[in-house]
Amino acid sequence: MKTALITGASSGVARALARRLKAQGWRLVLASRDAGKMEAGIGDLVVTDVSTEAGAVLAVEAATLAFGKPPDAVINCAGSTLIAPISRTSEVQYRAVLAANLDTAFFTSKAYANALTAEKQAGALILFSSVVAGTGVGNHAAIAAAKGAVEALTRSLAADFSSIGLRVNCIAPGLMRTPMTERLVANEAGAKQLAAQYPLGRHGEADDAAALAAFLLSKEAGWITGQVIGLDGGFSAVRPLVRGG
Repeated sequence: MKTALITGASSGVARALARRLKAQGWRLVLASRDAGKMEAGIGDLVVTDVSTEAGAVLAVEAATLAFGKPPDAVINCAGSTLIAPISRTSEVQYRAVLAANLDTAFFTSKAYANALTAEKQAGALILFSSVVAGTGVGNHAAIAAAKGAVEALTRSLAADFSSIGLRVNCIAPGLMRTPMTERLVANEAGAKQLAAQYPLGRHGEADDAAALAAFLLSKEAGWITGQVIGLDGGFSAVRPLVRGG
């Protein structure tokens, strides 16, 4: 039976992924700072903050104890967003964005890679970036900087740990409907305006990311590593033909 640790497990994507993996027979440990938002009956719970090295080590150790070996996969869904111009981004906000997005990815990756190396075990690691890391979008300076670093981290880790069979990949979504973004798509007019930015005519859903993550964890993706995969309805790559009236 395959095993996984999912961090940021109270987020929309993590919950969708946990349901999907559970249905496929995976055993799961879910790490989150917000136990009140956890979905019952999906996995064991580790309440911890993986934005610190000690917290990330604790999460990986707890999963290893629960499974009897390091997890077959770790998916770092921990993160946050900030939509604000750089001139109005305080140092506190900037540091918080880095902690939630880059620090969680760095320390979770380090703890997992160390555990696999000690056991001479292969594994799979998935990190999350954002479309704004590769495409300039207004008022996203802090989050773009953090997620751009996550993409670079993905490639570096894939190079460092390919020798032990650790595959490292990154998903870079566009706007997805999750509890964190619900306010942006809460009204019909706003949702329609946002959907119009995407060539496929809609914003993403949490299950879109969960489906891609589940594929990257599968044996069918066994020769994929070091990749940043856009999941953005064509936003970063396509300019649809606009017909005149």
